[in-house]
Amino acid sequence: MPTPLRIGVAGLGTVGASLVRLIAEKGEGYAQRAGRPLSVTAVSARDRSKDRGLDLGTQEWFDDPVELAAKADIDLFVELVGGSEGAALEAVKAALSRGLPVVTANKALLAHHGVALAKLAARKNAVVAFEAAVAGGIPIIKTLREALRGNSVSRVYGILNGTCNYMLTRMEREGLSFGECLKEAQRLGYAEADPTFDIGGFDAAHKLTVLTSLAFGSEIDLESVFVEGIESIASEDIRAAADLGYRIKLLAVAQRTESGIEQRVHPAMVPASSAIAQVDGVTNAVAVDTDLLGSILLAGPGAGGNATASAVLSDILDIASGTRIATLGLPPANLVPYRRARMRAHEGGYYIRLSVHDRVGVFASIARRMAENAISLESIVQRKLAGHEADETAPVILITHETTEAAVRRAIDAISRDGHLSGEPRMIRIEPLD
Repeated sequence: MPTPLRIGVAGLGTVGASLVRLIAEKGEGYAQRAGRPLSVTAVSARDRSKDRGLDLGTQEWFDDPVELAAKADIDLFVELVGGSEGAALEAVKAALSRGLPVVTANKALLAHHGVALAKLAARKNAVVAFEAAVAGGIPIIKTLREALRGNSVSRVYGILNGTCNYMLTRMEREGLSFGECLKEAQRLGYAEADPTFDIGGFDAAHKLTVLTSLAFGSEIDLESVFVEGIESIASEDIRAAADLGYRIKLLAVAQRTESGIEQRVHPAMVPASSAIAQVDGVTNAVAVDTDLLGSILLAGPGAGGNATASAVLSDILDIASGTRIATLGLPPANLVPYRRARMRAHEGGYYIRLSVHDRVGVFASIARRMAENAISLESIVQRKLAGHEADETAPVILITHETTEAAVRRAIDAISRDGHLSGEPRMIRIEPLD
């Protein structure tokens, strides 16, 4: 009988508890797949007395996850504590310093310290596996790091935050305002009490940096991600998108350009007929454009105990069976320095919503400012309200042909200086996806 793989699990929240339970319930099947038994022999969590529905009588308990990683008699360390600093970082470093392989679901840790941890793992002949860190149960990490190794990737993009996708879906289907939808998402547990990390686009940005590194063989650079959340998306934008044949999604996009690699997270209008537009609710989806396979799309649950535990288990089984892949797909020395593309040089069409003073000459002035910046307009629509009086404000919606963001911003600034705007303008990129 092969010796069991002794596993230490730090963090017994939703994912950690699911992981321990699954190994206990399905251990025999996992042993057949891995070629050796799996055994959780040490655990760590904040509250030892909490009822998690688990029998933890045989595991060694550690109050401190760093102590577990440094001293427990284990063969593999699983980090499910969370956070980019503190105990999570120190525990992973302690485990790697012992030469132990590490499995983590911590996208923030990787976004901030992924390259340094990959270097430490290489020095100690260890590995960091992190399938669960991006898009929950979707096997996008293995797809990029292993299955597509023979392909050249030109773009990776997707819906990486279920909270935002849930909210935008509800706003569209039920006509809810942003505020109403956020309260409902918080009530259902899809959004935190402080939802900034999700709705501000930062969660998706952390995940995108990891995908960027794997897709393009570059070092991780979180500071280079352009981030814009969904806070300013209004019901009228949702309705206008539907009228124009689009749906609004929070997209995370990384693509190779002539000036470098572009990383951006922002709301985008995508054609209603595109595959990514069909992804609703808390579901995540990631698309990869390649030279040999063309475009592939993976979709599925992006969070939840069993979905994330499934991804963690996949990494554990790989390690148990002896599979070893460099942490970021390449030896750390072979990762190229990240070269940031100029965000303002991004080209594409734009949706622009302006609240303007309804008076003579406004349309002509808007058209002139657009022409001065070489912006060709596909359409311009004013939605006049019943009972509207002269010199009140009215929404004007512009759809541009392909142009640059810099040109659009110059034109909007000029229109604002002309004194025609009331309130902040709204600009949403149009992504020409299949």
